[in-house]
Amino acid sequence: MIGNYQRLPLAIVYQEKAAFKDTYAGAENSIFLEANYLKPEKPITDTALVFMHPAGAGGAYLPMPTALAKSGIPVIFCNSRYRGVDSGLIMEKVVLDLAACIKEVKDKLGYKKVVLAGWSGGGSLSLFYQSQAENPSLDSTPAGDPPNLREANLPKADGLMLLAAHCSRATTLTEWLDPSITDESQPNKRDREFNLYDPLNPNQPPYSKEYMIEYRKRQIERNKKITSWALAKLDSFKGDPTKEYGFVVHGTMADPRWLDPELEPNDRKAGWCYLGDPKVVNDSPIGLSRFSSIRSWLSQFSYELSEADGEKCGRNTSIPTLVIGNSADDACPPSHNQRLYNSIIHERKKIHIVKGANHYYFGQKDELSEAVRVSLEWLKEEDLI
Repeated sequence: MIGNYQRLPLAIVYQEKAAFKDTYAGAENSIFLEANYLKPEKPITDTALVFMHPAGAGGAYLPMPTALAKSGIPVIFCNSRYRGVDSGLIMEKVVLDLAACIKEVKDKLGYKKVVLAGWSGGGSLSLFYQSQAENPSLDSTPAGDPPNLREANLPKADGLMLLAAHCSRATTLTEWLDPSITDESQPNKRDREFNLYDPLNPNQPPYSKEYMIEYRKRQIERNKKITSWALAKLDSFKGDPTKEYGFVVHGTMADPRWLDPELEPNDRKAGWCYLGDPKVVNDSPIGLSRFSSIRSWLSQFSYELSEADGEKCGRNTSIPTLVIGNSADDACPPSHNQRLYNSIIHERKKIHIVKGANHYYFGQKDELSEAVRVSLEWLKEEDLI
């Protein structure tokens, strides 16, 4: 670390006409984005790092953005319009939010280059954004609604940093879905053989290869069933763009990797996940996608239909890309780091795993310093700072 920084509030406002308001309160047809501008007292570059998570709140106060600012790199952590609430989140609209932030950073703050720093769920968002900026292909959401990203004129980023990043929200949710729930209308009735948290389940860690194949198959099937139901519900709206329907998805923290450390082994603690005891989180209100809506499910959580797939999008990007994984990550499995890295088909890419690091670097000064050092070295190697 070379110095201090200022934390400045940054408000980004832009206009968007929509059939209905999809966030709580505020002016009609006006999108307000709340951002933190971490401005080094002695900046070493005219490049800015832009962080955005689809729904995460408080990310500007995580160790990594702060440490990067202290190292002399300007950082903007911008919340999407769906800050802290993803029940109505549309990934295509988050892309527009990220575009508005990039324009603000370049046009008003004056930075010449922008590197997207995608933390956790922000990784696949950054790849989705850049793929549409370079190769715009979508003229609607999976529900057939605006926006038309082909006409959005998205400004391209100059580099990508994928930090403790998931492949996608849809992939992650599917790998966490509880397949013991076979009837969404009766979530308390569960198939014991596939209920990880039933002590009478005959399948216990370490799980067999055969069990895992069937388990993963049933998770995908459950996601597809919800998607089929959502499409039928959407059809019942008879093309009315103002109609929506909210619903609850039970059992969304049942990944066998939490209980069996021999599955994709790393340095994580067994019987634990980044939100605590996975058995508790599986049915708690803080679980991923616990509360959703038809259009939102199709856009961000449908295994079949969501366009915000990091691996698919990565193949359509051409800018320098850094992947940093953490070997004790209890949120992002090690395979996701490698899958994202492999999805980048050009040669200007690098992967680095920080030994012993957890998902956020909380209480890990040395691991944090390593991640910052690797980031700075890569930015210099790629002539981004």
